[in-house]
Amino acid sequence: MSIRGFARRLRSGNLTQEHLRHIFDKFYQADTAQASAGNGLGLALVRRIIELSKGEIFVESQENHGTVFIVRLPVQQS
Repeated sequence: MSIRGFARRLRSGNLTQEHLRHIFDKFYQADTAQASAGNGLGLALVRRIIELSKGEIFVESQENHGTVFIVRLPVQQS
């Protein structure tokens, strides 16, 4: 079994260290300006699905460079 990964860079907004600590928590919303548009479950569900698939998800954020989500999933070779 090998590991395959991909990354998605978001250019909008930077996340603080406090946001990064909680970004995958259920009901957490880093952007409170859009709180009525969601319930804070999206990234928690994504993380759980990836974990159930024996994968990993990471997030990194740098000022003026945006935020990057990195996903690594195992791939069975036939």
